[in-house]
Amino acid sequence: MLRPGDPLPPFSLESDTGEPLNLESLRGSQAVLFFYPKDNTSG
Repeated sequence: MLRPGDPLPPFSLESDTGEPLNLESLRGSQAVLFFYPKDNTSG
C-alpha cells in the first residue's frame, strides 16, 4: 500500500477519451489520481 509521499510505481490505464495514459506521460506536470468504489455500492 502506498503512503503519502511514496513514489508511484509505473502504471498505465485508459483515459476518459480512450487514449492510453501512463506515469511517464505525466512526468513534470501535476496530476490528481482519484479512485472510488464501484458505483451504487455502500463504499
